[in-house]
Amino acid sequence: MTKTTKNENANDNAARTTGAGGITLVIGGTGKTGRQVAERLTAQGRPVRVGSRRGEPAFDWNDSATWLPALEDVDRVYVTYYPDLAFPGAAVQVTAFAEAAVAAGARRLVLLSGRGEEAARRSEEGLKASGADWTIVRSSWFNQNFDQSFFLDSVRTGEIVLPTADAVEAFVDTGDIADVVVAALTDDRHIGRTYELSGPRLLSFEDVAAELSKVTGREITYAPIPMEDYRAELRENGLPEEFAELFTLILDGRNAHLVNGVEEVLGRPPRDFSDFAREAAATGVWDVRAV
Repeated sequence: MTKTTKNENANDNAARTTGAGGITLVIGGTGKTGRQVAERLTAQGRPVRVGSRRGEPAFDWNDSATWLPALEDVDRVYVTYYPDLAFPGAAVQVTAFAEAAVAAGARRLVLLSGRGEEAARRSEEGLKASGADWTIVRSSWFNQNFDQSFFLDSVRTGEIVLPTADAVEAFVDTGDIADVVVAALTDDRHIGRTYELSGPRLLSFEDVAAELSKVTGREITYAPIPMEDYRAELRENGLPEEFAELFTLILDGRNAHLVNGVEEVLGRPPRDFSDFAREAAATGVWDVRAV
């Protein structure tokens, strides 16, 4: 590629990239992807507002009275929904929020969705119907589920007990998701596009246990359990049973293939699980003494 061509491409990118403008509201801005999106936007000199119940002003999905104060002077929003778009009531709230956001002046909405989640499609359609300049980012399960929240304690105790049998998943890194989201928030070429993201290879939970054993220097195993036993465990721990439904996305094989959204948006391959595991292990997050 000649220097002239590079300069032409750079000028074209600059023409298509939206300026700093108003505030970007990052819903879930302290979470796995939101925190990294906020950090990247801030590093670019773009004003960011973290949308959370502890934010200033506060944002709460279950309290629509908090939405408009959080949307003041906002021109774009990264929309994440907790606990998951597959949960009952999510589509109603996301649709209502998208309509409120557009009415308040936020034109660019980027929604984090899930690969293969049929229930999540209702939220996607509601957001699209709002009249916003939208982008949908459908993600596989996160690498960071193993060093943050969901599976962290299991890794520390040395046994990952889940109802996934020998099914495989194309785990994706939250850093890759954040890079894609930032591109979608700031570059007009991503308006009206849906991207599906995965990592570079399929892994079973037994494969994951082997990778984690290698980087931690101790044996970590995977033990499959029946779905009903897992549901009972969720109930005992006061967690929604709907979390069990998310495992059907793995068990029926609907996501047992790779997709190229990371390469399509960023022009580079996605991060491999082994790289994530090696760097996470170096922080000491999985050390037994950390329990």
